[in-house]
Amino acid sequence: MTIPVERVSRPGRVAEPGEGIGIDELRLAGRNHAMPLEMLRAELTPPGLHYVLTHYDVPDVDAATWRLDLGGEVEHPISLSMADLTAMPSRTVRVTLECAGNGRAGLSPRPVSQPWLTGAVGTAEWTGVPLRDLLADAAPTGSAVDVVFTGHDHGFERGVEQDYARGLSLAEADADDVLIAFAMNGAPLPAQHGFPARLVVPGWYGMAHVKWLRSITVIDHPFDGYQNAAYRLRQQPDDEGVPVTRIEPRALLMPPGDPDFMSRDRVLRPGPVRLRGRAWSGWGGVTRVEVSTDGGATWRDAALGPDEHRWAWREFTLDWEAGPGEHLLRARAHDATGRVQPVEPAWNRGGFTNTADDPVRVVVLDG
Repeated sequence: MTIPVERVSRPGRVAEPGEGIGIDELRLAGRNHAMPLEMLRAELTPPGLHYVLTHYDVPDVDAATWRLDLGGEVEHPISLSMADLTAMPSRTVRVTLECAGNGRAGLSPRPVSQPWLTGAVGTAEWTGVPLRDLLADAAPTGSAVDVVFTGHDHGFERGVEQDYARGLSLAEADADDVLIAFAMNGAPLPAQHGFPARLVVPGWYGMAHVKWLRSITVIDHPFDGYQNAAYRLRQQPDDEGVPVTRIEPRALLMPPGDPDFMSRDRVLRPGPVRLRGRAWSGWGGVTRVEVSTDGGATWRDAALGPDEHRWAWREFTLDWEAGPGEHLLRARAHDATGRVQPVEPAWNRGGFTNTADDPVRVVVLDG
């Protein structure tokens, strides 16, 4: 099936110099939403304030008739109803999810797509059945290479008609804490978060966490479907690129004081201020966070909160004596693997993995 060529989204388009955000991007921004940064105060993000990115439409799935089929290169194909899934031994894992395109709107030139700033993130407790258990029951054959996860969401992307599908290697799919989740923060999944069941892959960017899951297929070759091919770091359209996988380290400050309505600049009165925020990484635990109150000229180490959840963000705080004038607040994270959040963004055509911070502008009143 084809659609008119003028309505086909162009691959990896980059905005022209001076080109503002277009109506197509505003349509995307109207459907999807970021987490308000003041919600960094919460350990767990309420589902309605957790970031959402939906590629196509939210599908209408009836839990009473829903089934999850696991087949392909396995000895024992499985077909589960919702009752079957929820009756199995489950576990709950706290996971910070972040969109791979978080920070895209801050790049120059701007890749044209969902125009995220820095709020495409959220943390929830996901309850579900370990995928490892399902794979063990199905018994992948010796020819198994990749595992493909397909959702009920269906649409067109750059002229390609498709169900949303992503693949992981068998080893990645069999990793600890990968879940087929049916609950979020102790309640059934909301429609926008993948009801009745979704994949949760701790540490990976959001594109890997397939929602509205309908099938799992073990295959004997590397999966080269559209969504795997699209999420790669490329400098030119014909580059092979590097796959987008785990979340790069990021620290975000909870904006202090009170906001100006249009600019979102923060307004404070002079005096002691406790700056707070959260930091996370999909590669290793956060080991250090630095905060600057002068736009990056100098940095101070923040105090880190408890490190109790391997896959979730970690709180940090810094006490600051706010003096009158304008200030730019910045933060950067370090993780256990030695990765450091950059001050300057690394550009690519998809606008992926831009973890350079968006400074918080603060006006401290004189008196």
